Amino acid sequence: MSDPSIPIIGLMGGIGSGKSQVAALLRECGCVVADADKMAKEALETPTVRDALRERWGEDVFTKEGLVDRKAVAKIVFKNASERVWLESIIHPIVEATRSALFSEADPRTPALVIDAPLLLEAGLAEGCDSILFVDAPEKMRQKRLQETRGWDAEEMERREAAQIPLDEKRSISHHVLRNDGKIEDLARSVEDYLDSLINDHSSHPGD
Repeated sequence: MSDPSIPIIGLMGGIGSGKSQVAALLRECGCVVADADKMAKEALETPTVRDALRERWGEDVFTKEGLVDRKAVAKIVFKNASERVWLESIIHPIVEATRSALFSEADPRTPALVIDAPLLLEAGLAEGCDSILFVDAPEKMRQKRLQETRGWDAEEMERREAAQIPLDEKRSISHHVLRNDGKIEDLARSVEDYLDSLINDHSSHPGD
């Protein structure tokens, strides 16, 4: 269990909006960040998950070196919703346990705990957050970032976002929207202002 006096922030936003960048800035402010993507990648390599993947999908989802081929896994789960649900059913509990352990060990002076998870709503994690922060950026800018960092074209981005709750819905239920379409200095200042406001509000209404 995490310390109830420490607010929990849930990060949401479109693919390529810069959630990881915002998470890094929050970490620089002293927050403890649970990176769901990183935790999920680590979970994929656990013996239990590897055995389950091999039994269900065979050797095609492993590299010659014996590691899980994440691109091969992605092709399967983004083409078949039932396969994605199955994979999430074995990955999510591991990620949740890792995140819970990380938060429970946080220093009481930590400004906030941050859940950086692409499927924050889909996995039911938003309910445990004190504040939902939506990172917003224009679609063309997101496409450009994804092309440069991951080699994805617009079709690939659309295909992956189609597997998630629509962005308008995510934006509408967020407590705060942070624009990420300018300089890093502006983004850093916006993050600091948001965090200060959240801390003040949380200390004024503990346990709400």
